[in-house]
Amino acid sequence: MRRFWDGLAGVLLVLWIGGMWAIGYVAAPVLFTSLEDKQLAGNLAGRLFEIGAWIGIAAAVYLLIYRIARDGGSALKTLFFWAVALMLVLTLAGHFGIAPIMQGLKDQALPQAVMQSVFADRFTRWHGISSILYLIQSALGLLLVWRAQLAR
Repeated sequence: MRRFWDGLAGVLLVLWIGGMWAIGYVAAPVLFTSLEDKQLAGNLAGRLFEIGAWIGIAAAVYLLIYRIARDGGSALKTLFFWAVALMLVLTLAGHFGIAPIMQGLKDQALPQAVMQSVFADRFTRWHGISSILYLIQSALGLLLVWRAQLAR
């Protein structure tokens, strides 16, 4: 049965990190370069990031519980545990902190697109902060996948 839980941890790690990279660095840029309606592209990208955040939250919670159940207190002394914990905190900050602010700015801008409104500067600032947090998460995720591969 332990092999199942180990396998599930591996699958969730790859799903989470792979999803982050696929959404953030492939799907979202393709949406913005392929669609003329940038507001639609932004809404679709936002929906993808929302789904990715929920996958990340579920995966992180499982991975943290799994590591504590497997390794006990020594899990708290590992880079893996703290990288996943930091990624979870960043995901929560982005999803429950920054995303609602950005959505609020979009809503206030209606019927205009936010980038054509007086809220464009504030939206751009929050988008930049969100992008930096996402980049940090992506780099940590890459580190985790890389180290997991080297440990085999």
